[in-house]
Amino acid sequence: MSRSYRSFIGDSTALGRLGTEDDSLITTFRRLLLEEVDLHELSKLEPSQRRARLERVIAHLVSREGVILSTSERNLLVRRVVDEAVGLGVLEPILADPTVSEIMINGHETIYVERSGRLELWPAGFTSEEQLLQTIDRIVSTVNRRVDESSPMADARLPADTRMPRGARVNVVLPPLALNGPTVTIRLFPTAISLPRLIEWGSLNSELAALLQACVEARLNVVVSGGTGSGKTTLLNALSSFISPKERIVTIEDAAELSLDQPHTIRLETRPPNVEGRGQVTIRDLVRNSLRMRPDRIIVGECRGGEALDMLQAMNTGHEGSLTTVHANTPGDALARLETLASMSDVEVPFHAIRDQVNSAVDVIVQLNRHSDGARRVVETCFLASRRQEDFDLVPLVTWDPMHVDDVARTRGRFVTHTVPDALRRRLAEAGVALPAFMEGAS
Repeated sequence: MSRSYRSFIGDSTALGRLGTEDDSLITTFRRLLLEEVDLHELSKLEPSQRRARLERVIAHLVSREGVILSTSERNLLVRRVVDEAVGLGVLEPILADPTVSEIMINGHETIYVERSGRLELWPAGFTSEEQLLQTIDRIVSTVNRRVDESSPMADARLPADTRMPRGARVNVVLPPLALNGPTVTIRLFPTAISLPRLIEWGSLNSELAALLQACVEARLNVVVSGGTGSGKTTLLNALSSFISPKERIVTIEDAAELSLDQPHTIRLETRPPNVEGRGQVTIRDLVRNSLRMRPDRIIVGECRGGEALDMLQAMNTGHEGSLTTVHANTPGDALARLETLASMSDVEVPFHAIRDQVNSAVDVIVQLNRHSDGARRVVETCFLASRRQEDFDLVPLVTWDPMHVDDVARTRGRFVTHTVPDALRRRLAEAGVALPAFMEGAS
């Protein structure tokens, strides 16, 4: 096999898109590697030790086969062969990039990533659909899931490990449902971000943070509203830090992303049906069950179905101070969506009764938007002043006033404080929580 080999020169992010000859070399060394190592002994090692052992073996094989490479080329070849043998191949350098928050694979040749709220085309792709399918199989097999022609869709949460220290949520769709080829979306869970960090990023200011803290401490029910990728879960996690450590909290999610520091936290996660279509446990099942667990507060990662009715009833029956998120573009849309979702319940409830539930349960809506520059910001915080079956009356507390967009599409503006409704003042006073000083003059 002795020959000069120069195709690996270049940036390491381009390792996924190699020529036929290059791919053949990787395949050859992968085969030689599997012939050389004892897989049983290898499985006893820690992941970092296993990788180091394989890298040494590959380096030895490259020398033995007489492939002429520079040091940088040899390092790239070793890394790529090990990635293909025991890792996730092309995805390895993407997963190692801490700035990437989401990975979108549209067929084996095209990969997009999200950085700072913006999509970028990754300069590498899988060399074949077979290689992508092998990678998909490795991903879903780690959580005992299966995806094939008979079951062409899969949704799973990957636990944190050395490859994905933050953990991730993965969605897979295979042909014939996916017309562009196997499609994979990997959302890397963010590390818990505090409100001070969100203030530093400009997502909100210190005054608004103080108001939200007062609302949580006074046990107001808060709904965080926003579009996909607007930062709802991040803000929900930050708001939860204001809950007293003496309270019993139950969190309910499709994929467990929340990371609360309180010692008395019970985390519940849904379960999809098995290959026979049985065993599914929905958010609604978990919300209903949580009411029997004596929670002080319930946090639902997202209301997206009939569980909205159960969540509203819980907020109205001794579980004040609960938190949830909903997909909507405005606070008004969020209330309308909660009504629609609650009507999807299998319990026949008249429309006027659902309106009563929403008005009685929801206190504050926090609206998030993702701007053209990728920034995520709280654009409106409202108090729901209506009660019983009245039309919704949303009173703005703090709103974002965009002043202009500069040459690089960055949105400039300021937070504006509005008049504080008497009902909110009373709620805070009854809970023994002081109104933030910056709002005292807003009357």
